[in-house]
Amino acid sequence: MKTAAERAAAAPAPVVPPSSPKAGTTGRQGGPPWRRAILDQVRAYAFLVGGLLCFAVFSWYPAIRAVVIAFQKYTPGSAPQWVGTDNFTHVLHDPEFTTAWQNTLVFTALALLIGFAVPFVMALVLNELRHARAFFRVVVYLPVMIPPVVSSLLWKWFYDPGAGLANEALRFLHLPTSNWTNGADTALVSLVIVATWANMGGTVLIYLAALQGIPGELYEAAELDGANIWQRVRHVTVPQTRFIVLMLMLLQIIATMQVFTEPFVITGGGPESSTVTVLYLIYKYAFLYQDFGGACALSVMLLVLLSAFSALYLRFTRTDD
Repeated sequence: MKTAAERAAAAPAPVVPPSSPKAGTTGRQGGPPWRRAILDQVRAYAFLVGGLLCFAVFSWYPAIRAVVIAFQKYTPGSAPQWVGTDNFTHVLHDPEFTTAWQNTLVFTALALLIGFAVPFVMALVLNELRHARAFFRVVVYLPVMIPPVVSSLLWKWFYDPGAGLANEALRFLHLPTSNWTNGADTALVSLVIVATWANMGGTVLIYLAALQGIPGELYEAAELDGANIWQRVRHVTVPQTRFIVLMLMLLQIIATMQVFTEPFVITGGGPESSTVTVLYLIYKYAFLYQDFGGACALSVMLLVLLSAFSALYLRFTRTDD
C-alpha cells in the first residue's frame, strides 16, 4: 500500500483557471486596437515621407529647375536673365540639332531590332535548358554588373582597328577587317552592339521569369494539337508574355533615346558627328559651351517628346485586365 505522501506526489496538479482581464483593457499588449492602427499608419507615412524627400531633392527639384533655366540665360558666375524662348530658337538653328536627333532615332531603331529580339530569343533558349540553367543565368547577367564606363572602355579596346580583338578575330578567319567605331558608317551600329551586350542581362531574366510563369498545360495542349515549336511560340508564348514585352519595349525606347555613355567614352561623338546623340549634345551645351539655358531647352524638348510618346504608347497598347 502507498503511503499518504506517495499518493499526494502521484496526484495530478490542480488546474488553475486563467484570470479574467481587468475591466477597461483589451487583452492585447500595446493598448486598444485603434491606437495600434494609428501608430502603424504613422510609421508607414514616416517611411513614405523619407522616400518622397529623396525624390523631391534629387529628382523633382532638378527637373523643375531645368524647366525654369530653359527660359533663362544662365551661365556660371552670373545672375540668370529671363530670355523667353530664345534658348529654344538658338538650339533649333544649331546645325548639330538635326544630326543629333537623327542619330538618336537611328540608334533607337537599331537597338529595337538587335537589343529587343536577342534577349527574347536567349530567354527562350535558357527556358528550355534542363542542366546548368543557373550557371548560364549568371553568365548572361554578368555584363550588367560591370560599370558602364568600364564596359565601354573594354569595347573601345576591342574595336581598336589595329590591335583590337575584333579585327584580330576577323584576320584569323580570313575575313575583311572593319573600322568599327572609326568609320562614320559603322560607328553607330558598333555602339548599338555595346549597349545591347551591356544591358540585355536584366531583360533576359525578366523574360525568363515571364516564360516560367506560363502554365505548362498550354504547351501540352498545343503539342497535342500538332503545333511545332514556332507555332507554340507564336500562339502560346507571345500572347502570354504580351504585357511584359510591351512594357519592356517602352522602357527600352526611353532608355535608348537617352544614350550617352557609349558615345561619350568610345567615340566622343565622332567620327564626323556620326554618333552625336541628343544627350551628348546636351552635355556639350552645358559643359563645353557653358550654355546651361540651351542645355535645359534641349532637355525640355526631350522630356516633352518622351512623355508624349509614352502616353500615346500606353494608350494604344492598353488592354482590359
